[in-house]
Amino acid sequence: MLRIHFGPEDLARTRIAAAPDPLWEIASSLHRFQTQSGRRSYADWYREARAALSDNRLGTAVLGLLTLFPRATYFPDFLTPCEAESGLEHGLAAILSTPPARVRHEVGRLVQVTDAPSAVFALVDKAAREELVRVLRAYDNAVIAPYRDRMQTCVDAERGRLARAFLDGGTDSMLRSLPPIMRWRPPVLEVDYCETRDLHLDGRGLLFIPSYFCWRTPVSLADPGLPPVLVYPVSRPDPRAAPDRTDAPLTALLGRTRAAVLNVVANGATNSELARAVSVSPATATHHTTVLRDAGLIESQRHANTVLHTLTPAGAALLRSHRRGPSPVA
Repeated sequence: MLRIHFGPEDLARTRIAAAPDPLWEIASSLHRFQTQSGRRSYADWYREARAALSDNRLGTAVLGLLTLFPRATYFPDFLTPCEAESGLEHGLAAILSTPPARVRHEVGRLVQVTDAPSAVFALVDKAAREELVRVLRAYDNAVIAPYRDRMQTCVDAERGRLARAFLDGGTDSMLRSLPPIMRWRPPVLEVDYCETRDLHLDGRGLLFIPSYFCWRTPVSLADPGLPPVLVYPVSRPDPRAAPDRTDAPLTALLGRTRAAVLNVVANGATNSELARAVSVSPATATHHTTVLRDAGLIESQRHANTVLHTLTPAGAALLRSHRRGPSPVA
């Protein structure tokens, strides 16, 4: 269990990441290759990823990544720098600029706790890290990028859910609304974890990072002196429960009211909020959301006594296209 100790300043400085962290997603996705756990939930991705990595050069390079990102109690912190919150290229630049002494220390710890070969010490040299960055970029492009829209959709839904809890009852309410793998017992957040330790925030606050590829158990940085983060699995739609949408009734969106509903859902909304926003009864709002959900344009998650509706990637794309308007005729 990980026990995260909050003080008054930490409660004020706690944040939820606005987007999936690209390097944490790379790390977590590499963990999916190393275990059968969760394989069914990621079946489509796993099949597509294997095909994408069938290129011998990239596939061989990814085997080296598995050594650096083992599914174990430790992998080097410098591989998931906080700069990646601003995007993949910022994170890769941070990896390149990591001081050699820190690389040597963290790689040495990796060798001690796993069966990583001593050859990983080559990363102390910047040239080796430049090659690592090249492989990470190629892996992201081949395996992560095709899922970026649905990853963002899941993060948006989680942020919307927690934002509502915060608006209803402040940070305390938000922390109590976290998934069951995290339990808020003020002033400590107890987290299901791979080992037992304590993390004292000491006024720095905590960045929660909802993750698409993280499975079951949250992850944090090993060095307590680094900016505190907690990566945790975000709720994802069950692909086995998704209807066949090849003939989705998109023509049902031609109605003015339903288009208005889709616009309201862009910011996340419950049935009662939709009813008020478009001036219809709750029953009518439910009918419209059912049609939109069957069309694959929104998804709905139940939390306690309310149902929160958010856009799917298809819904977001359709709404963006509608707002841009038709292309000019040449």
